[in-house]
Amino acid sequence: MSEPTGKYSITMPRDIAEAARARSGPSGLSAYVAAAVARQIERDNLNELIAVAEAEHGAITDEEIQALRDQLHQAHQEQTRGGADAA
Repeated sequence: MSEPTGKYSITMPRDIAEAARARSGPSGLSAYVAAAVARQIERDNLNELIAVAEAEHGAITDEEIQALRDQLHQAHQEQTRGGADAA
């Protein structure tokens, strides 16, 4: 069951609105904008979580970030290879 909807009026630059309309496809502009706003809310929530964690444990270093990126990249490669082996 989908969430109830409401009708809102927003203002945005015309070029952004037209680009969004061109990309929105069959689901329409409203669904496209709703998905974009939902992603932004997720990012905002994640940034708040990071701020709380850094306040408690200290800032994350560039080296730690790179190490995690390397781990994610390796896991993705292993998953891709595993999927190809299973086929």
